[in-house]
Amino acid sequence: MSRRKVRPRTAPAAPTVPAVTPESPCPCGLGAAYGACCGRFHTGTGGTAPTAELLMRSRYSAFVVRDEAYLLRTWAPETRPGEIDFDPGLRWTGLDVEGTTEGTAFHRHGTVAFTARYVHGGEPGALSERSRFARHEGAWVYVDGDVAE
Repeated sequence: MSRRKVRPRTAPAAPTVPAVTPESPCPCGLGAAYGACCGRFHTGTGGTAPTAELLMRSRYSAFVVRDEAYLLRTWAPETRPGEIDFDPGLRWTGLDVEGTTEGTAFHRHGTVAFTARYVHGGEPGALSERSRFARHEGAWVYVDGDVAE
């Protein structure tokens, strides 16, 4: 029998926040650079998202880059939590928008149905939700959503 060193097994490292730069492809999937797409809403240099769908996409991107301030700023005051608890073991990997109702410059309310893909603990998964949005002081905000089981 040969003698070999046995190395203790270590738990896999938790996923880190992806390095998203202004030149990186935007996590929301629209094909533009992050800085010209959702990043402009995150920094405030692009004003506020003009539609419920763009707000939802920018909020997804905010979860990807873990921008708590933006998420709280774009959450309706009546349903906003005190803080966002980002799971260090979760990494968002893609977004599919499946449909919208209303949510344009001509509406006060809107909905966006989407599926967001992720990896958690090395296992892929998906979250499907029908989110509700409303205008608050002229800007679109996330109100709440129904998660599909």
